[in-house]
Amino acid sequence: MNFEHFFRQELSSLKKEGRYRVFADLERQAGRFPKATFHGPKGPREVTVWCSNDYLGMGQHPDVLAAMHEALGKCGAGAGGTRNIAGTNHYHVMLERELADLHGKEAALLFNSGYMSNWAAISTIAAKIPDCVILSDALNHASMIEGMRHSRASKVVFAHNDPDDLRRQLARLDRKAPKFVLFESVYSMDGDIAPVSAMLDVCEEFGAFTYIDEVHSVGLYGPRGAGIAAREGQSHRLDVIEGTLGKAFGVLGGYIAGSAAMCDFVRSFASGFIFSTALPPAIAAGALASIRHLKASDMERQQHQQRVSEVRSALDAAGIPHMMNPSHIVPVMVGDAALCKRLSDDLIAEFDIYVQPINYPTVPRGTERLRITPTPLHTTEDIARLAEALSSIWSTIGLKRAA
Repeated sequence: MNFEHFFRQELSSLKKEGRYRVFADLERQAGRFPKATFHGPKGPREVTVWCSNDYLGMGQHPDVLAAMHEALGKCGAGAGGTRNIAGTNHYHVMLERELADLHGKEAALLFNSGYMSNWAAISTIAAKIPDCVILSDALNHASMIEGMRHSRASKVVFAHNDPDDLRRQLARLDRKAPKFVLFESVYSMDGDIAPVSAMLDVCEEFGAFTYIDEVHSVGLYGPRGAGIAAREGQSHRLDVIEGTLGKAFGVLGGYIAGSAAMCDFVRSFASGFIFSTALPPAIAAGALASIRHLKASDMERQQHQQRVSEVRSALDAAGIPHMMNPSHIVPVMVGDAALCKRLSDDLIAEFDIYVQPINYPTVPRGTERLRITPTPLHTTEDIARLAEALSSIWSTIGLKRAA
C-alpha cells in the first residue's frame, strides 16, 4: 500500500468538501483578552477573538496569574511523575478538595483534560461493573462516546434531551441489569440545556447510576459557579459530576466529583489516570485560584449573560440567523461547509475578527455554523463591529437573512 498517497487522498477529500481545518496562529495577550495577535500570511496583526472557550476571561485574571507565578517559583515546572509516583503535589490535593466542595460531593479526582476525565471515568466504571448497560444521550460528546467504546459495555442511545424516550429505553432492559445513564448539561454546539430534574426522576425510577458532563456549565451557572445541576438544586441526586478547568475556569484539566468510594475506585483502576503524568503544580494553583474567585464573585457571570443578550439583539437587528437557546452559546447558522469557511476567512481578512467555522463531524452536514461565544470582556463596540461585519459579508455572499 502507498501510505503517503492514501493520506494525501483523504486530505484532498476534506479540502474539496470545505471541511479541511486550518489552525489560526494566535498569540493571546494577557490583560487584553479578547484581543490576540494573529500571525497570518501578511504578518502579525491584532484581531478580536469571538470563539474562545475561556468564557469569562479567567485565563488572564490577576489572581490566577499570581497564583501560577507563585507556584512556579515554589515548585518548578512539572509535577515530576504520575500521581502515584511522586507526582501528587499539595496543590493537586487542595484543588480536589475545592472541587468536591464546589459540587457538594465527598471527593473529586483530577485529570489532565476534560476529554481524559470522560474517557477514563466512563470506560472504567462501565467496564468493571458486571453486565453494565450504558444509556447515552444521542448528542453526547466524542470523549463520552470514546469512553463507552473502550468499556465494551452494551450501549443504548436515547433521543436527545428526552426523558420519555429514556424511560422507554430503560423499561426494555432487564430490571436487574446495572444501568449507567450519561448526559450533558449544556450541549456545546447547539447550546441547549438538559432537563436535569426530569432526567433524574427517570433514572431514580429505574435505579440507574447517573453521570453528567458539565464542562460548558461550570463556572458560568448556579450558586458559586457550580453548574446547571447546582442551579436547579439537583447536584445531590447525581452520582458523578464531570467538569473541566480549561473553559470558564480559564486554565487546563478535567475532573470528576462524587462519592469518596467512586473517586477512589476510578483512581485505582483507570489506566488513563494511573499512567498519566500529573498536571504541573502551577496549573493546579491557577485553577484553584480561579475556582475560589468565581465561588465568591457573581459579577463575571452577570456581565457574561448581559453580553450574550446584547450579541443576540445585535444579530437580530442585522437579520443574521442564529439558533435560539437558553445558554451562552450563539450558533450563527450557515448550512454549508465551504460558505462557512469563507465567512470565517473573510471576517479575519477584512474585519480582524476571528470565529472558527464548525463543520462535520463536529456538527451534522447541513448545519455548519459559526459558534460565537461572547465574554464579559467584549465591549459594546466589539459587538457592534461583529454584527456589522457579519451583515456586510452576508450580503456579499448572498446568504438568506432571518425574518
